[in-house]
Amino acid sequence: MKRIVTLLFIGMSIGISSQENKYSDKEFQQKLDSIKAEGNLLYSHEIASWNSGDLVSTNKKLHEIAQNYLTYKSSDTVKTVFLNKDQSLIVAEYSFKNSQKKPVKESFQQRKLNQIELNTNKIRSTVISQLSDPKYEVGAPEGYNLNLIIIPINDNYKVYLIPGTSQSGVIPFGNDYLFITDKEGKIISNQKFHSRLIPVFTQVKDGGTLTTTTHSHLRTSPFISATDICTFKLYAPLTKLEEFSVYSPALGTYMKYNYKIDSIQKVKKP
Repeated sequence: MKRIVTLLFIGMSIGISSQENKYSDKEFQQKLDSIKAEGNLLYSHEIASWNSGDLVSTNKKLHEIAQNYLTYKSSDTVKTVFLNKDQSLIVAEYSFKNSQKKPVKESFQQRKLNQIELNTNKIRSTVISQLSDPKYEVGAPEGYNLNLIIIPINDNYKVYLIPGTSQSGVIPFGNDYLFITDKEGKIISNQKFHSRLIPVFTQVKDGGTLTTTTHSHLRTSPFISATDICTFKLYAPLTKLEEFSVYSPALGTYMKYNYKIDSIQKVKKP
């Protein structure tokens, strides 16, 4: 009989006394629900990018001309478009609704970029050019990469960086960032949610089954993050895990998320 294993990843000492919790239970849950909504928004973008990339890779002719891609939301649809080499034309467009794996619409008619695509591409290029600044400490260990998710917010943009990997049986938590830029793409603020990459290896050497995982956050990021939720929703379906928890040294509590029922709540123990 396989042994059941519960794995605990604590990146920081939990002996640090927590700050006074100034949130009522209702306010705390509202905060969690807001983070969950943001996590689902990030997921809708990244899963569209994943699925579109898979489709392009199976189309030999398209694969030869498609270069960079952009993913953005338009009304109730998330679109992923692929640009040609000089980024002057869209050569493929895939439209998704409700985070479905199959696009509701495909187009391979070459066209010029619309205004949303021009803006998104400018923000992407401008942000990337700034990430080499050592003050942002942006990088990825061998075997991992960083993916950009760009979300417009009023006249500014949120640019998330989340880790990705092609390794099987790994959920790449951590090494995630949020940059706020102005409408030109200049970074005006930045946040790092974790101190490092926290890869969760879901295949246990003795044949056991990993049922849950927990990691901790920096005190400057006291809540479970939208990037946590997005990453887990992307990789958990490839494993047997259904939920994970985050310990907050700043708040002295755990927060648990289950992707199958899309539920997030404060708990005493994971």
